[in-house]
Amino acid sequence: MPAQPEHDTDVRTAVSGADGMTSDNGGGAADRVAVAAGTVPVAVDPARDAAWFEGLVHAHGTAVHRYVVRRVARSDVEDLTADVLTVAWRRREDVPEGAELPWLYRTAGFVVANHRRKSRPVPVADVPEETDADDPALRAVRDETVRTVLAGLSARDREVLLLHAWEGLTGEALAAALGIGRGGADAALSRARSRLRAAFDATA
Repeated sequence: MPAQPEHDTDVRTAVSGADGMTSDNGGGAADRVAVAAGTVPVAVDPARDAAWFEGLVHAHGTAVHRYVVRRVARSDVEDLTADVLTVAWRRREDVPEGAELPWLYRTAGFVVANHRRKSRPVPVADVPEETDADDPALRAVRDETVRTVLAGLSARDREVLLLHAWEGLTGEALAAALGIGRGGADAALSRARSRLRAAFDATA
């Protein structure tokens, strides 16, 4: 059985070897996400070893990279992608079998949010629910009308729509990525679509 990685550098080496993605920032964002999401499990399934992790990276590393590249500046993509996968290794006992990708997307959402907060010295409690004019997800949209309409939606509606349209998530997978129940996810998507349609009608 392959030896399990013991340090962050081992995880990042596995990431680099599998997908060509590297990072050397020490996993600071990963630490904060792991703490925020819960304690790292003490007992880990021995089957979730280095081989399991390498399989996870090969299967989903590109999708995670694509998720991140649409939401942050290019200069931060490699580091943040590696941070997401570092969290996956540290919290491997919590990664649900059969729903690994939605779990990774949800973790990536936390990593990206922490990164944005770190670059903007604003207390979390004071962050308003309003359009982020510098949202990289908006800059990734080429059509000016679509970009304008998306910018007018709440950040939550925008994320629901982009998880569905860009990452192709529906049903249980969308619910897992959002961290809510299936019914809540279906309702959130329905509401977001309705508001999107209303926003488009307003531009006509």
